[in-house]
Amino acid sequence: MTMTMALQQRLAAARAAAAPRVTGRVSSVVGLSVTVAGVEGSVGDLVEIGPERVPAEVVSIDGDRLACLPLGPLTGIGADSPVRGTGGPLTIAVGEALRGRVLDGLGRPMDGGPALFGLDRVGVENDAPGALARGRVQQPLSLGVRALDTLVPCGRGQRVGIFAGSGVGKSSLMSMITRGTDAEISVIGLVGERGREVREFIENDLGPEGLARSVVVIATSDQPPLVRLRAGFVATRIAEYFRDGGADVLLLMDSLTRTAMAQREVGLSAGEPPATRGYPPSVFALLPRLLERAGPAPVGSITGLYTVLVEGDDHNEPIADAARSILDGHITLDRRLATSGHFPSIDVLESVSRVANAVTTREQRGDATALRRMLAAHRDVRELIEIGAYVAGTNPDADRARRLWTPINDFLRQDMDDVTPAPRAWTMLSAVLAGG
Repeated sequence: MTMTMALQQRLAAARAAAAPRVTGRVSSVVGLSVTVAGVEGSVGDLVEIGPERVPAEVVSIDGDRLACLPLGPLTGIGADSPVRGTGGPLTIAVGEALRGRVLDGLGRPMDGGPALFGLDRVGVENDAPGALARGRVQQPLSLGVRALDTLVPCGRGQRVGIFAGSGVGKSSLMSMITRGTDAEISVIGLVGERGREVREFIENDLGPEGLARSVVVIATSDQPPLVRLRAGFVATRIAEYFRDGGADVLLLMDSLTRTAMAQREVGLSAGEPPATRGYPPSVFALLPRLLERAGPAPVGSITGLYTVLVEGDDHNEPIADAARSILDGHITLDRRLATSGHFPSIDVLESVSRVANAVTTREQRGDATALRRMLAAHRDVRELIEIGAYVAGTNPDADRARRLWTPINDFLRQDMDDVTPAPRAWTMLSAVLAGG
């Protein structure tokens, strides 16, 4: 930072400190919403409520009254509690010092480490790269998972959804990818997670080596809805900082569904009408605004992996359907595979990468297609095989799949501690096919 920029920042801070503070009052508290009067503000600005200065964000405006949602507990806040405007939206600190740190949903350290002094502060909202300014997805990104790197290949700057019901292995697969990827840095957003699982993920799944090249943003399920909502934007903004520095960043968000649920709570509290399955219109406007910020940029890239919790294993529920239409591919996890001990429980026939042709060679695509054909043929005749009614020679692909069924399953199964680089995965796939 130059002396001129530092001087300008100091002058701006001095002017802000010297500006007169206008104090308003709380007029009502209904549910999650606090209505204040006597303070000027725009949608997205922060205000501070009560003697404890609880931060709240302006979500709607009605004349001279602001409807605000708190970013902290409302205990002790009542009618006529003082309200102070901050004059701007939420900002977070960004810089290289974030590597290896664990932050809360508002970008504040929660790992007991040093305070984030001396870093640049930026707003969490940002524009997505322009459609013509984006680079093309042409370089593969190894995820360390054989089934993904060969059958659902990922490219640098791609956006992929991991779709599954609860308890099928989304978080475990995400931790496996975090340790196995060759991305320069990973930014992990845990939105709406159980508090019990957070420390387990950081210490066991991620580990010291994985944490050293990651930034973790956490907003557990007991946090206010606005904190859970902002956690996804904080993680994305941190990823954008490293991308703008030329890095290829892996952004993992668990989960996109809980981010949408937080927006549903915010929207309903602000007075929006419920629409599809209780989701207000703002939820479906939020998804592209958040997801489009990932991808290739003129400098660097953000590869986004977003878990989507499908309600009742219904893969056509509103959030899953909307996310699938925006993303560049989807990975489907199957409960039957998970309950049978098949990990990772990836249903490769129902999983698609829309950039596969751009990040694989002709030979690689041939091997992947051959395996897919065998799996599809075996699925079609599985019931006949189980009852002994299948006649060998009826379907050549099914016959070949039966001969190679054990090595195929060994290839698709992978222990969490087993990291297989993509070149090794392609070699293993070729060896499996050569056996039949």
